Amino acid sequence: MRIIIAGAGEVGFHLAKLLSYESQNIILIDSKKESLTYADNHLDIKVLKGDATSISVLKEAKVEESDLVIGVTSSETTNITLCLLAKQLGCKQTIARISNTEFIVNKDLIQFDELGIDELISPEELAASEIQLLLNQSAFFDTYEFEDGALIMVGVTLPKGAPFIGKTVKGAAKIYPELHFMPIAMQRVGTQFTLIPRGDTVFKDKDQVYFVTDRKGVDELYKLTGKKKEEIKNVMILGGSKVGYNAARDLCGKKFNVKLLEKNKEKAFDLADRLPNALVINGDGRNVELLEEESLESMDAFIAVTGNSETNIMSCLMARSKNIKKTIALVENMDYFQLSQSIGVDTLINKKLLAANNIFRYIRRGEVVALTRLNNLNAEILEFEVKESSKVNGQLIKEIAFPRAAIIGGIVRNDMGNIALGDFKILEGDRVVVCCLPDSISKIERLFI
Repeated sequence: MRIIIAGAGEVGFHLAKLLSYESQNIILIDSKKESLTYADNHLDIKVLKGDATSISVLKEAKVEESDLVIGVTSSETTNITLCLLAKQLGCKQTIARISNTEFIVNKDLIQFDELGIDELISPEELAASEIQLLLNQSAFFDTYEFEDGALIMVGVTLPKGAPFIGKTVKGAAKIYPELHFMPIAMQRVGTQFTLIPRGDTVFKDKDQVYFVTDRKGVDELYKLTGKKKEEIKNVMILGGSKVGYNAARDLCGKKFNVKLLEKNKEKAFDLADRLPNALVINGDGRNVELLEEESLESMDAFIAVTGNSETNIMSCLMARSKNIKKTIALVENMDYFQLSQSIGVDTLINKKLLAANNIFRYIRRGEVVALTRLNNLNAEILEFEVKESSKVNGQLIKEIAFPRAAIIGGIVRNDMGNIALGDFKILEGDRVVVCCLPDSISKIERLFI
């Protein structure tokens, strides 16, 4: 695919990096020479200096031959204008990064696709949604919902003494007569290798394991992994950033008790006006005495979303020392994901990764309706819609020539989640959730074209 990315900032650079790994034809546009020089020296892509809303610049980038234009500059006006122009000039698909979440809330009211924008993405809104999802499944360090929760992906570190330990996948499944979960990926402690589990794979102490389950299976997984379903009600948020505001707004709407700490006085007063159901405190959240005064120990969850990754991690570690049930830190450095489990923070979230996950489904072949990358694991989960022409249509799972580096986690049919085994027949209209390693993605895509 020929892809134009406008904006060589953190999100744009990260996207260009991931897409270049996929051997896509990438052109990165930015008005700042320094940003482009760094990208040009570190990535196998083409760079173009100029204003992304300039028609002459877009023509130079051959926008009319492009399959996808992605506007991820810091200006949502620039991103929207770019997409409108690109579509008029002949680009097939466009995606705009925005900060005003009203556009997403009212996207059914305003037909953005008719204007020329196929998708609106807000990294801050995606991060806030991720936070809410993580609090709903508090014992798990990663989670994702397919088709409004018909199927749910959860990630868990197996604790010592869990019923799973020492058992094979088949053996663990026999503990319960009705199977409501499927292990789809795992990583052994102390290794960087991602395994796609099979029936004879043995679960070991401290394995990081990802499961796909339906609504019934979540409770089974709590039992089988030895985790407790903790009730999260009182939440403290450190940082009044866009992510902090969006998370506080969403959690207040779900009747959580929210305290938000913001050290900037003017910003704190503004947040207090905009968040009438949250307690906004003007103070430095790095001050341990302040946190203790604000009853940190009575909190169920601590979420650090300041603009400084190190502050967020250290604050979460301090909260963890107070026996807080759930800690979540917003980080910018992707390398920190390798450390999340070892340093003691429950979950790290990254806006760039969330945005990339959302955008990646547009470069996949086949009818990909959802895609997520697993935190700290070199694997992707894709949700394909089965078409009449798909090779898997009408086939039993056990008859499909599926790569060993991939596994079907579940199938959504008529809005119902199914944990499908070998005798399950795939039909047109099914939505199939597949976990696969990078080297098998192209083979999987061909099955669903």
